[in-house]
Amino acid sequence: MSDTTTWSRQPSVRRLPLAAALRLARPSDMWFKPALSVVVATAVPDLVLLAVGRLDLVMYTMAGSLCALYGHNLPYARRARAVAGVVVSMVIGLAISLVAASLTGSTAVLIAVGALLAAAQKTLCDATRIGPPGPVIFTFVTSAALFAPQHLGQVPGHLALTLAAGAIAWLVTAGPALLRREGPERRATARALDAAATYLADPGHRTRHTAAATVHAAWQTLLAAGRPTPVRRDLERLVVHAEAALTAGTPGADPAAPGPERLRDWARQTRARGPVPTPPPAPGTTEELFGIDAERAARRSGSRREARRALLRGLAPGSPLLPIGARALLGCALAGYVSQAVGVGRPYWAIVTAASLYQANVTLSWNRALQRTLGNLLGVLVFAAILPVSRTGPLALIGFCLFFGFAAEALITRNYWLGSVAVTPMALLVLEFGGTHPAGELIGDRVLDTVIGAGVGILAAMLVTNRRAAGRLEKALAATDLARAHAVHALAAPQPTPAALDTARRRLTGSLVELREADDTAAGEWWQRALPQERVLAAEQAGHRTLAATATRRGPIARAPENGAV
Repeated sequence: MSDTTTWSRQPSVRRLPLAAALRLARPSDMWFKPALSVVVATAVPDLVLLAVGRLDLVMYTMAGSLCALYGHNLPYARRARAVAGVVVSMVIGLAISLVAASLTGSTAVLIAVGALLAAAQKTLCDATRIGPPGPVIFTFVTSAALFAPQHLGQVPGHLALTLAAGAIAWLVTAGPALLRREGPERRATARALDAAATYLADPGHRTRHTAAATVHAAWQTLLAAGRPTPVRRDLERLVVHAEAALTAGTPGADPAAPGPERLRDWARQTRARGPVPTPPPAPGTTEELFGIDAERAARRSGSRREARRALLRGLAPGSPLLPIGARALLGCALAGYVSQAVGVGRPYWAIVTAASLYQANVTLSWNRALQRTLGNLLGVLVFAAILPVSRTGPLALIGFCLFFGFAAEALITRNYWLGSVAVTPMALLVLEFGGTHPAGELIGDRVLDTVIGAGVGILAAMLVTNRRAAGRLEKALAATDLARAHAVHALAAPQPTPAALDTARRRLTGSLVELREADDTAAGEWWQRALPQERVLAAEQAGHRTLAATATRRGPIARAPENGAV
Protein backbone atom coordinates (compact mmCIF):
# COMPACT_ATOMS: atom_id res chain seq x y z
CA MET A 1 0.00 0.00 0.00
CA SER A 2 1.48 3.31 -1.00
CA ASP A 3 2.01 6.02 1.58
CA THR A 4 0.87 9.40 0.26
CA THR A 5 1.40 11.18 3.56
CA THR A 6 2.30 14.85 3.32
CA TRP A 7 5.16 15.63 5.67
CA SER A 8 5.05 19.02 7.35
CA ARG A 9 7.82 21.42 6.41
CA GLN A 10 8.73 22.66 9.86
CA PRO A 11 12.08 24.37 10.33
CA SER A 12 14.73 22.28 12.08
CA VAL A 13 15.49 25.20 14.42
CA ARG A 14 12.43 26.54 16.22
CA ARG A 15 11.76 29.74 18.09
CA LEU A 16 12.29 29.51 21.83
CA PRO A 17 9.58 31.02 24.07
CA LEU A 18 10.21 33.59 26.80
CA ALA A 19 7.09 34.84 28.57
CA ALA A 20 5.22 31.51 28.32
CA ALA A 21 7.96 29.73 30.26
CA LEU A 22 7.50 32.06 33.24
CA ARG A 23 3.70 32.16 33.29
CA LEU A 24 2.09 30.90 36.50
CA ALA A 25 -0.31 27.96 36.40
CA ARG A 26 -2.94 26.76 38.85
CA PRO A 27 -1.49 24.85 41.79
CA SER A 28 -1.72 21.08 41.82
CA ASP A 29 -4.71 19.63 43.64
CA MET A 30 -2.34 17.67 45.89
CA TRP A 31 0.59 20.05 46.44
CA PHE A 32 0.18 19.79 50.20
CA LYS A 33 0.88 16.04 50.19
CA PRO A 34 4.61 16.17 49.32
CA ALA A 35 4.95 19.50 51.16
CA LEU A 36 3.74 18.10 54.49
CA SER A 37 5.48 14.76 53.96
CA VAL A 38 8.94 16.27 53.43
CA VAL A 39 8.50 18.56 56.45
CA VAL A 40 7.66 15.65 58.76
CA ALA A 41 10.31 13.35 57.26
CA THR A 42 12.95 16.07 57.69
CA ALA A 43 11.91 17.37 61.11
CA VAL A 44 12.19 14.02 62.91
CA PRO A 45 15.86 13.25 62.12
CA ASP A 46 16.83 16.94 62.40
CA LEU A 47 15.48 17.16 65.93
CA VAL A 48 17.14 13.88 66.89
CA LEU A 49 20.49 15.17 65.61
CA LEU A 50 19.91 18.44 67.48
CA ALA A 51 19.28 16.51 70.69
CA VAL A 52 22.56 14.58 70.36
CA GLY A 53 24.52 17.63 69.20
CA ARG A 54 25.39 16.33 65.71
CA LEU A 55 23.70 18.73 63.31
CA ASP A 56 26.78 18.44 61.12
CA LEU A 57 25.31 15.12 59.91
CA VAL A 58 22.12 16.69 58.55
CA MET A 59 23.28 16.29 54.94
CA TYR A 60 23.16 12.50 55.26
CA THR A 61 19.74 12.33 56.91
CA MET A 62 18.34 14.84 54.43
CA ALA A 63 19.29 12.46 51.61
CA GLY A 64 16.83 9.96 53.05
CA SER A 65 14.23 12.55 54.07
CA LEU A 66 13.92 13.89 50.53
CA CYS A 67 12.66 10.47 49.41
CA ALA A 68 9.34 11.55 50.95
CA LEU A 69 8.79 13.74 47.88
CA TYR A 70 8.16 10.71 45.64
CA GLY A 71 5.17 8.52 44.92
CA HIS A 72 2.30 10.79 45.93
CA ASN A 73 0.50 10.25 42.62
CA LEU A 74 0.49 6.46 43.09
CA PRO A 75 -1.98 4.23 44.96
CA TYR A 76 -0.60 3.15 48.30
CA ALA A 77 0.32 -0.42 47.38
CA ARG A 78 2.43 0.75 44.44
CA ARG A 79 3.65 3.80 46.36
CA ALA A 80 5.13 1.62 49.10
CA ARG A 81 7.18 -0.30 46.52
CA ALA A 82 8.16 2.84 44.59
CA VAL A 83 9.37 4.80 47.62
CA ALA A 84 11.29 1.77 48.89
CA GLY A 85 13.02 1.63 45.51
CA VAL A 86 13.77 5.37 45.72
CA VAL A 87 15.36 4.93 49.15
CA VAL A 88 17.53 2.05 47.96
CA SER A 89 18.55 4.00 44.85
CA MET A 90 19.40 7.03 46.95
CA VAL A 91 21.61 4.94 49.24
CA ILE A 92 23.41 3.37 46.26
CA GLY A 93 24.05 6.74 44.61
CA LEU A 94 25.20 8.28 47.87
CA ALA A 95 27.52 5.32 48.52
CA ILE A 96 29.22 5.84 45.16
CA SER A 97 29.69 9.54 45.89
CA LEU A 98 31.01 9.05 49.42
CA VAL A 99 33.45 6.33 48.39
CA ALA A 100 34.71 8.49 45.52
CA ALA A 101 35.11 11.48 47.85
CA SER A 102 37.06 9.39 50.34
CA LEU A 103 39.40 7.90 47.71
CA THR A 104 40.38 11.03 45.78
CA GLY A 105 40.66 14.74 46.29
CA SER A 106 40.90 15.51 42.58
CA THR A 107 38.15 17.95 41.64
CA ALA A 108 38.39 16.89 37.99
CA VAL A 109 37.76 13.25 38.88
CA LEU A 110 34.88 14.14 41.20
CA ILE A 111 33.25 16.26 38.51
CA ALA A 112 33.48 13.31 36.09
CA VAL A 113 31.87 11.01 38.67
CA GLY A 114 29.15 13.58 39.31
CA ALA A 115 28.38 13.91 35.58
CA LEU A 116 28.22 10.14 35.13
CA LEU A 117 25.87 9.81 38.10
CA ALA A 118 23.67 12.64 36.84
CA ALA A 119 23.37 11.04 33.39
CA ALA A 120 22.59 7.61 34.86
CA GLN A 121 20.01 9.06 37.25
CA LYS A 122 18.32 11.01 34.46
CA THR A 123 18.10 7.97 32.19
CA LEU A 124 16.87 5.59 34.88
CA CYS A 125 14.25 8.01 36.22
CA ASP A 126 12.93 8.63 32.71
CA ALA A 127 12.89 4.90 31.93
CA THR A 128 10.99 4.04 35.13
CA ARG A 129 8.89 7.24 34.98
CA ILE A 130 9.45 7.86 38.66
CA GLY A 131 8.51 11.36 39.59
CA PRO A 132 7.86 14.09 40.16
CA PRO A 133 10.38 15.34 41.26
CA GLY A 134 12.43 13.01 39.03
CA PRO A 135 16.23 12.80 38.98
CA VAL A 136 17.13 16.28 40.27
CA ILE A 137 16.84 15.23 43.93
CA PHE A 138 19.21 12.32 43.40
CA THR A 139 21.68 14.54 41.56
CA PHE A 140 21.51 17.23 44.24
CA VAL A 141 22.34 14.75 46.99
CA THR A 142 25.04 12.74 45.20
CA SER A 143 26.78 15.80 43.72
CA ALA A 144 26.91 17.58 47.08
CA ALA A 145 28.30 14.45 48.75
CA LEU A 146 31.15 14.29 46.24
CA PHE A 147 32.59 17.52 47.63
CA ALA A 148 32.01 16.85 51.33
CA PRO A 149 35.11 15.92 53.37
CA GLN A 150 35.01 12.15 53.83
CA HIS A 151 37.02 9.22 55.18
CA LEU A 152 36.36 5.67 54.02
CA GLY A 153 35.65 4.51 57.57
CA GLN A 154 32.85 7.07 57.93
CA VAL A 155 30.92 5.87 54.90
CA PRO A 156 28.96 2.99 56.54
CA GLY A 157 27.75 5.23 59.37
CA HIS A 158 26.68 7.99 57.02
CA LEU A 159 24.82 5.53 54.81
CA ALA A 160 23.09 4.12 57.88
CA LEU A 161 21.82 7.61 58.69
CA THR A 162 20.47 7.97 55.16
CA LEU A 163 18.79 4.57 55.35
CA ALA A 164 17.21 5.40 58.73
CA ALA A 165 15.88 8.73 57.45
CA GLY A 166 14.67 6.96 54.32
CA ALA A 167 12.72 4.51 56.49
CA ILE A 168 11.04 7.47 58.17
CA ALA A 169 10.24 8.93 54.74
CA TRP A 170 8.73 5.58 53.71
CA LEU A 171 6.51 5.54 56.80
CA VAL A 172 5.41 9.12 56.18
CA THR A 173 4.44 8.46 52.56
CA ALA A 174 2.83 5.04 53.12
CA GLY A 175 1.30 5.77 56.54
CA PRO A 176 -1.79 7.67 55.32
CA ALA A 177 -3.07 4.39 53.87
CA LEU A 178 -4.20 3.57 57.41
CA LEU A 179 -6.47 6.63 57.44
CA ARG A 180 -7.77 6.87 53.87
CA ARG A 181 -6.60 3.96 51.81
CA GLU A 182 -8.42 5.02 48.63
CA GLY A 183 -7.12 8.62 48.71
CA PRO A 184 -4.97 8.46 45.53
CA GLU A 185 -7.74 6.70 43.62
CA ARG A 186 -10.27 9.33 44.70
CA ARG A 187 -8.03 12.16 43.49
CA ALA A 188 -7.38 10.43 40.15
CA THR A 189 -11.11 9.88 39.66
CA ALA A 190 -11.91 13.49 40.54
CA ARG A 191 -9.36 14.68 37.97
CA ALA A 192 -11.00 12.48 35.33
CA LEU A 193 -14.44 13.91 36.14
CA ASP A 194 -13.14 17.48 36.01
CA ALA A 195 -11.37 16.87 32.69
CA ALA A 196 -14.49 15.30 31.20
CA ALA A 197 -16.56 18.27 32.39
CA THR A 198 -14.08 20.66 30.77
CA TYR A 199 -14.38 18.79 27.50
CA LEU A 200 -18.19 18.90 27.59
CA ALA A 201 -18.11 22.64 28.34
CA ASP A 202 -15.50 23.39 25.67
CA PRO A 203 -15.24 20.59 23.07
CA GLY A 204 -12.00 20.62 21.13
CA HIS A 205 -9.00 18.52 20.16
CA ARG A 206 -6.87 19.57 23.13
CA THR A 207 -9.60 19.29 25.77
CA ARG A 208 -10.59 15.90 24.38
CA HIS A 209 -7.02 14.65 24.49
CA THR A 210 -6.59 15.95 28.04
CA ALA A 211 -9.80 14.26 29.12
CA ALA A 212 -8.85 10.97 27.44
CA ALA A 213 -5.40 11.05 29.05
CA THR A 214 -6.83 11.84 32.48
CA VAL A 215 -9.45 9.10 32.22
CA HIS A 216 -6.71 6.69 31.13
CA ALA A 217 -4.61 7.70 34.14
CA ALA A 218 -7.60 7.13 36.45
CA TRP A 219 -8.08 3.61 35.08
CA GLN A 220 -4.38 2.90 35.51
CA THR A 221 -4.56 4.08 39.11
CA LEU A 222 -7.60 1.95 39.86
CA LEU A 223 -6.04 -1.09 38.20
CA ALA A 224 -2.87 -0.65 40.28
CA ALA A 225 -4.73 -0.09 43.54
CA GLY A 226 -5.26 -3.75 44.38
CA ARG A 227 -8.40 -5.69 45.07
CA PRO A 228 -11.68 -3.79 44.61
CA THR A 229 -13.39 -2.37 47.69
CA PRO A 230 -16.88 -0.82 47.81
CA VAL A 231 -15.32 2.64 47.53
CA ARG A 232 -13.14 1.64 44.58
CA ARG A 233 -16.16 0.08 42.87
CA ASP A 234 -18.01 3.39 43.17
CA LEU A 235 -14.96 5.19 41.81
CA GLU A 236 -14.89 2.84 38.83
CA ARG A 237 -18.54 3.69 38.09
CA LEU A 238 -17.66 7.39 38.19
CA VAL A 239 -14.79 6.88 35.75
CA VAL A 240 -17.21 5.05 33.44
CA HIS A 241 -19.32 8.23 33.42
CA ALA A 242 -16.24 10.37 32.73
CA GLU A 243 -15.31 8.07 29.87
CA ALA A 244 -18.86 8.12 28.50
CA ALA A 245 -18.71 11.94 28.42
CA LEU A 246 -16.07 11.66 25.69
CA THR A 247 -18.72 10.21 23.36
CA ALA A 248 -20.92 13.33 23.57
CA GLY A 249 -22.16 14.33 20.13
CA THR A 250 -21.43 10.93 18.54
CA PRO A 251 -24.03 8.46 17.23
CA GLY A 252 -25.26 6.25 20.04
CA ALA A 253 -24.32 8.64 22.83
CA ASP A 254 -26.59 8.63 25.85
CA PRO A 255 -28.80 11.77 25.70
CA ALA A 256 -29.39 11.55 29.47
CA ALA A 257 -25.68 11.55 30.31
CA PRO A 258 -24.66 13.97 33.09
CA GLY A 259 -23.55 17.45 32.07
CA PRO A 260 -20.47 19.43 33.11
CA GLU A 261 -21.92 20.77 36.35
CA ARG A 262 -22.99 17.31 37.51
CA LEU A 263 -19.55 15.89 36.74
CA ARG A 264 -17.84 18.75 38.62
CA ASP A 265 -20.15 18.22 41.60
CA TRP A 266 -19.22 14.52 41.66
CA ALA A 267 -15.55 15.54 41.48
CA ARG A 268 -15.93 17.83 44.51
CA GLN A 269 -17.64 15.11 46.51
CA THR A 270 -15.04 12.55 45.48
CA ARG A 271 -12.17 14.75 46.68
CA ALA A 272 -13.88 15.45 50.01
CA ARG A 273 -13.69 13.19 53.02
CA GLY A 274 -17.33 12.16 52.83
CA PRO A 275 -18.74 9.14 51.04
CA VAL A 276 -18.09 8.72 47.34
CA PRO A 277 -21.15 9.70 45.27
CA THR A 278 -23.10 6.81 43.79
CA PRO A 279 -24.04 7.72 40.22
CA PRO A 280 -26.82 6.11 38.18
CA PRO A 281 -25.58 3.32 35.92
CA ALA A 282 -24.01 4.53 32.69
CA PRO A 283 -24.48 2.50 29.49
CA GLY A 284 -22.39 -0.63 29.73
CA THR A 285 -21.38 -0.09 33.38
CA THR A 286 -21.82 -3.71 34.41
CA GLU A 287 -19.81 -4.98 31.45
CA GLU A 288 -17.17 -2.30 32.00
CA LEU A 289 -16.61 -3.33 35.61
CA PHE A 290 -16.47 -6.98 34.59
CA GLY A 291 -13.77 -6.08 32.10
CA ILE A 292 -11.87 -4.12 34.75
CA ASP A 293 -11.86 -7.14 37.07
CA ALA A 294 -10.57 -9.41 34.31
CA GLU A 295 -7.81 -6.93 33.40
CA ARG A 296 -6.87 -6.44 37.04
CA ALA A 297 -6.47 -10.19 37.49
CA ALA A 298 -4.29 -10.41 34.37
CA ARG A 299 -2.11 -7.51 35.47
CA ARG A 300 -1.54 -8.95 38.94
CA SER A 301 0.38 -11.83 37.44
CA GLY A 302 2.47 -9.84 34.97
CA SER A 303 2.83 -6.28 36.28
CA ARG A 304 6.39 -6.64 37.58
CA ARG A 305 7.51 -8.50 34.47
CA GLU A 306 6.07 -5.73 32.28
CA ALA A 307 7.79 -3.08 34.43
CA ARG A 308 11.14 -4.81 33.87
CA ARG A 309 10.50 -4.93 30.13
CA ALA A 310 9.66 -1.22 30.08
CA LEU A 311 12.90 -0.45 31.90
CA LEU A 312 14.94 -2.54 29.46
CA ARG A 313 13.25 -0.86 26.48
CA GLY A 314 14.16 2.53 27.91
CA LEU A 315 17.82 1.55 28.27
CA ALA A 316 18.19 -0.47 25.06
CA PRO A 317 20.24 0.81 22.12
CA GLY A 318 18.07 3.03 19.96
CA SER A 319 15.99 4.27 22.90
CA PRO A 320 15.03 7.98 22.60
CA LEU A 321 16.01 8.37 26.26
CA LEU A 322 19.71 7.78 25.60
CA PRO A 323 20.36 11.11 23.80
CA ILE A 324 18.83 12.91 26.79
CA GLY A 325 21.22 11.01 29.05
CA ALA A 326 24.10 11.98 26.74
CA ARG A 327 23.06 15.62 27.04
CA ALA A 328 23.11 15.32 30.82
CA LEU A 329 26.55 13.71 30.78
CA LEU A 330 28.10 16.32 28.50
CA GLY A 331 26.33 19.31 30.00
CA CYS A 332 27.05 18.40 33.64
CA ALA A 333 30.70 17.61 32.93
CA LEU A 334 31.29 20.84 31.00
CA ALA A 335 29.44 22.92 33.59
CA GLY A 336 31.53 21.43 36.38
CA TYR A 337 34.83 21.97 34.57
CA VAL A 338 33.98 25.55 33.58
CA SER A 339 33.00 26.26 37.17
CA GLN A 340 36.30 24.81 38.36
CA ALA A 341 38.22 26.86 35.79
CA VAL A 342 36.76 30.16 37.00
CA GLY A 343 37.61 29.31 40.60
CA VAL A 344 34.24 28.41 42.13
CA GLY A 345 34.76 26.46 45.32
CA ARG A 346 31.65 24.28 44.98
CA PRO A 347 31.31 23.17 41.35
CA TYR A 348 28.55 20.73 42.25
CA TRP A 349 26.06 23.61 42.09
CA ALA A 350 26.88 24.01 38.40
CA ILE A 351 26.43 20.25 37.91
CA VAL A 352 23.03 20.28 39.61
CA THR A 353 21.90 23.35 37.67
CA ALA A 354 22.82 21.73 34.36
CA ALA A 355 21.22 18.41 35.35
CA SER A 356 17.95 20.12 36.28
CA LEU A 357 17.54 21.55 32.78
CA TYR A 358 17.22 18.36 30.74
CA GLN A 359 13.62 17.72 29.84
CA ALA A 360 12.06 15.76 26.98
CA ASN A 361 13.23 18.15 24.27
CA VAL A 362 15.24 21.32 23.63
CA THR A 363 12.28 23.67 23.92
CA LEU A 364 11.30 22.33 27.35
CA SER A 365 14.96 22.40 28.41
CA TRP A 366 15.15 26.05 27.36
CA ASN A 367 12.05 26.78 29.45
CA ARG A 368 13.64 25.09 32.44
CA ALA A 369 16.87 27.05 31.96
CA LEU A 370 14.94 30.34 32.14
CA GLN A 371 12.95 29.16 35.14
CA ARG A 372 15.99 27.83 37.00
CA THR A 373 18.05 30.96 36.42
CA LEU A 374 15.33 33.38 37.51
CA GLY A 375 14.36 31.28 40.53
CA ASN A 376 17.93 30.81 41.71
CA LEU A 377 18.82 34.48 41.42
CA LEU A 378 15.73 35.53 43.37
CA GLY A 379 16.35 32.74 45.86
CA VAL A 380 19.87 34.04 46.53
CA LEU A 381 18.34 37.40 47.48
CA VAL A 382 15.98 35.63 49.88
CA PHE A 383 18.93 33.75 51.39
CA ALA A 384 20.85 36.99 51.91
CA ALA A 385 17.85 38.48 53.73
CA ILE A 386 17.25 35.60 56.14
CA LEU A 387 20.85 34.49 56.76
CA PRO A 388 21.44 36.74 59.82
CA VAL A 389 18.28 35.43 61.48
CA SER A 390 19.12 31.80 60.67
CA ARG A 391 22.43 32.18 62.49
CA THR A 392 20.77 33.12 65.78
CA GLY A 393 20.56 29.45 66.80
CA PRO A 394 20.13 25.86 65.60
CA LEU A 395 16.36 25.91 66.01
CA ALA A 396 16.13 28.94 63.75
CA LEU A 397 18.24 27.17 61.16
CA ILE A 398 16.09 24.03 61.31
CA GLY A 399 12.92 26.13 61.20
CA PHE A 400 14.00 27.98 58.07
CA CYS A 401 14.94 24.73 56.32
CA LEU A 402 11.55 23.21 57.11
CA PHE A 403 9.74 26.37 56.02
CA PHE A 404 11.53 26.57 52.68
CA GLY A 405 11.05 22.83 52.12
CA PHE A 406 7.31 23.31 52.55
CA ALA A 407 7.26 26.48 50.45
CA ALA A 408 9.14 24.82 47.61
CA GLU A 409 6.50 22.12 47.20
CA ALA A 410 3.68 24.62 47.68
CA LEU A 411 4.99 26.87 44.90
CA ILE A 412 6.69 24.60 42.40
CA THR A 413 3.45 23.35 40.83
CA ARG A 414 2.60 26.99 39.94
CA ASN A 415 5.87 27.26 38.02
CA TYR A 416 9.33 25.80 38.47
CA TRP A 417 10.96 29.22 38.86
CA LEU A 418 8.66 30.08 41.77
CA GLY A 419 9.57 26.85 43.56
CA SER A 420 13.26 27.51 42.93
CA VAL A 421 12.96 30.75 44.89
CA ALA A 422 12.37 28.57 47.96
CA VAL A 423 14.68 25.67 47.01
CA THR A 424 17.75 27.91 46.63
CA PRO A 425 17.88 29.30 50.20
CA MET A 426 17.12 25.84 51.60
CA ALA A 427 20.06 24.32 49.69
CA LEU A 428 22.36 27.10 50.88
CA LEU A 429 21.20 26.79 54.49
CA VAL A 430 22.06 23.09 54.53
CA LEU A 431 25.74 24.13 54.33
CA GLU A 432 25.29 26.07 57.58
CA PHE A 433 24.75 22.86 59.54
CA GLY A 434 28.40 21.99 58.99
CA GLY A 435 29.60 25.44 60.07
CA THR A 436 29.22 29.06 59.02
CA HIS A 437 30.64 30.27 55.73
CA PRO A 438 31.29 33.80 54.43
CA ALA A 439 27.97 35.06 53.07
CA GLY A 440 29.58 36.83 50.12
CA GLU A 441 31.40 33.68 49.07
CA LEU A 442 28.24 31.54 49.25
CA ILE A 443 26.16 34.04 47.31
CA GLY A 444 28.83 34.74 44.70
CA ASP A 445 29.52 31.05 44.09
CA ARG A 446 25.83 30.24 43.75
CA VAL A 447 25.14 33.06 41.29
CA LEU A 448 28.17 32.17 39.18
CA ASP A 449 27.37 28.47 39.18
CA THR A 450 23.76 29.17 38.23
CA VAL A 451 24.80 31.20 35.20
CA ILE A 452 27.48 28.69 34.19
CA GLY A 453 25.25 25.65 34.70
CA ALA A 454 22.31 27.14 32.81
CA GLY A 455 24.40 28.50 29.95
CA VAL A 456 26.59 25.45 29.41
CA GLY A 457 23.69 23.08 30.05
CA ILE A 458 21.41 24.55 27.42
CA LEU A 459 24.31 24.71 24.96
CA ALA A 460 24.84 20.95 25.40
CA ALA A 461 21.12 20.37 24.86
CA MET A 462 21.31 22.19 21.54
CA LEU A 463 24.49 20.44 20.39
CA VAL A 464 23.52 16.85 21.25
CA THR A 465 20.83 15.95 18.75
CA ASN A 466 17.93 13.63 19.46
CA ARG A 467 16.80 12.44 16.05
CA ARG A 468 15.29 9.42 17.77
CA ALA A 469 12.37 11.61 18.85
CA ALA A 470 10.95 11.34 15.31
CA GLY A 471 11.55 7.58 15.43
CA ARG A 472 9.60 7.37 18.67
CA LEU A 473 6.75 9.21 16.95
CA GLU A 474 6.77 6.71 14.08
CA LYS A 475 6.64 3.81 16.55
CA ALA A 476 3.79 5.49 18.42
CA LEU A 477 1.88 5.89 15.15
CA ALA A 478 2.36 2.20 14.34
CA ALA A 479 1.26 1.18 17.85
CA THR A 480 -1.84 3.37 17.55
CA ASP A 481 -2.73 1.82 14.18
CA LEU A 482 -2.34 -1.65 15.65
CA ALA A 483 -4.36 -0.83 18.78
CA ARG A 484 -7.13 0.69 16.69
CA ALA A 485 -7.23 -2.35 14.41
CA HIS A 486 -7.49 -4.55 17.51
CA ALA A 487 -10.40 -2.45 18.82
CA VAL A 488 -12.17 -2.57 15.45
CA HIS A 489 -11.75 -6.36 15.39
CA ALA A 490 -13.21 -6.63 18.90
CA LEU A 491 -16.19 -4.49 17.87
CA ALA A 492 -16.77 -6.54 14.73
CA ALA A 493 -17.03 -9.82 16.63
CA PRO A 494 -20.57 -11.29 16.62
CA GLN A 495 -20.67 -11.38 20.42
CA PRO A 496 -17.70 -9.48 21.82
CA THR A 497 -16.89 -10.29 25.42
CA PRO A 498 -16.91 -7.28 27.79
CA ALA A 499 -13.40 -8.03 29.00
CA ALA A 500 -11.99 -8.13 25.45
CA LEU A 501 -13.80 -4.95 24.41
CA ASP A 502 -12.74 -2.96 27.46
CA THR A 503 -9.15 -4.15 27.28
CA ALA A 504 -9.03 -3.14 23.61
CA ARG A 505 -10.41 0.29 24.43
CA ARG A 506 -7.92 0.96 27.21
CA ARG A 507 -5.10 -0.26 24.98
CA LEU A 508 -6.19 2.20 22.29
CA THR A 509 -6.50 5.00 24.82
CA GLY A 510 -3.00 4.31 26.10
CA SER A 511 -1.59 4.33 22.59
CA LEU A 512 -3.29 7.66 21.83
CA VAL A 513 -1.84 9.16 25.02
CA GLU A 514 1.62 7.93 24.03
CA LEU A 515 1.14 9.27 20.49
CA ARG A 516 0.29 12.75 21.73
CA GLU A 517 3.24 12.71 24.14
CA ALA A 518 5.61 11.54 21.40
CA ASP A 519 4.32 14.21 19.01
CA ASP A 520 4.68 17.00 21.58
CA THR A 521 8.19 15.81 22.42
CA ALA A 522 9.30 15.64 18.79
CA ALA A 523 7.72 19.00 17.98
CA GLY A 524 10.01 20.73 20.49
CA GLU A 525 13.21 19.01 19.35
CA TRP A 526 15.89 20.56 17.14
CA TRP A 527 17.92 19.22 14.22
CA GLN A 528 15.62 16.51 12.91
CA ARG A 529 13.55 15.69 9.87
CA ALA A 530 10.08 17.14 9.45
CA LEU A 531 7.26 15.42 11.30
CA PRO A 532 4.23 13.62 9.76
CA GLN A 533 1.67 15.93 11.35
CA GLU A 534 -1.11 14.91 8.94
CA ARG A 535 -0.67 11.25 9.86
CA VAL A 536 -0.73 12.10 13.55
CA LEU A 537 -3.93 14.12 13.21
CA ALA A 538 -5.60 11.40 11.13
CA ALA A 539 -4.59 8.68 13.60
CA GLU A 540 -5.91 10.69 16.54
CA GLN A 541 -9.21 11.47 14.84
CA ALA A 542 -9.78 7.85 13.78
CA GLY A 543 -8.71 6.59 17.19
CA HIS A 544 -11.10 8.89 19.02
CA ARG A 545 -13.99 7.84 16.77
CA THR A 546 -13.21 4.20 17.45
CA LEU A 547 -13.03 4.92 21.18
CA ALA A 548 -16.48 6.50 20.99
CA ALA A 549 -17.81 3.40 19.24
CA THR A 550 -16.36 1.08 21.87
CA ALA A 551 -17.59 3.26 24.74
CA THR A 552 -21.18 3.35 23.50
CA ARG A 553 -20.92 -0.24 22.21
CA ARG A 554 -23.20 0.61 19.33
CA GLY A 555 -21.71 3.57 17.43
CA PRO A 556 -20.36 3.08 13.91
CA ILE A 557 -16.77 2.01 13.56
CA ALA A 558 -14.56 4.83 12.29
CA ARG A 559 -13.43 4.36 8.71
CA ALA A 560 -9.74 4.64 7.98
CA PRO A 561 -8.66 7.59 5.82
CA GLU A 562 -8.41 6.79 2.15
CA ASN A 563 -4.64 7.50 1.98
CA GLY A 564 -3.88 4.49 4.11
CA ALA A 565 -2.28 6.54 6.89
CA VAL A 566 -4.34 4.80 9.56
